[in-house]
Amino acid sequence: MTVSLLVTLRRELKNAADPKKAPQMQAYMKSKMPYWGVPSPRCKIVFRKVLAPLTFESAAQWKKAVLELWNGAEFREERYAALFLCKAKAALPFQTAAALPLYEKMIVTGAWWDYVDDLASHGVGPLLQNYPAALKPKLLKWSRDKNIWKRRTAILSQLHFGEQTDLKLLYACIEPSLGSKEFFLNKAIGWALRQIAWRDHKEVLRYVKANEARLSPLSQREALKNLNKIQEKK
Repeated sequence: MTVSLLVTLRRELKNAADPKKAPQMQAYMKSKMPYWGVPSPRCKIVFRKVLAPLTFESAAQWKKAVLELWNGAEFREERYAALFLCKAKAALPFQTAAALPLYEKMIVTGAWWDYVDDLASHGVGPLLQNYPAALKPKLLKWSRDKNIWKRRTAILSQLHFGEQTDLKLLYACIEPSLGSKEFFLNKAIGWALRQIAWRDHKEVLRYVKANEARLSPLSQREALKNLNKIQEKK
């Protein structure tokens, strides 16, 4: 099943590809893995055609399909297909805390922002919303992990939570990375804070001021980036 799925996917991606765009896409993403040259809107069309009709009898069957696309990928769009399959309607019954090890594997082996940010906000985030008791201890542990992508995931997991954001958890996940010189962590911290600012800019101002000595200039710039727009809306 999965081998034919990958073959079918690869054929459709090849048909949709613009080879001239492939080197540009690869260079932009600084990717060792090549691209077919399929822009994101076309990718979604291909994924809906090939993957949306799939059904799974069990979580194990779903995970196997995701991992064989992920592990078997020779082009970056094929890994994007695995991400799509994680969010597919057929995958909804399997979005439980038991899915976290799958996402962890993809985060660690993907190890780049395009994969990780998608998994953080659309994979791990919904698990945190639905299974907070199981996920909070895991994310607190990830926030202290040596792997920067697990740290970034912990920081960004609540990115789309809005008023439901658990600030105590967010700040606890940010804390171990304060003072880091790692770009992707500092960027994530600023991004997460910027999202909070849209609904509570005073809280973000308070947090930035209280942690000014430890927050990187990048994190501070990102956190306060839209402050004028936010205050105008207020």
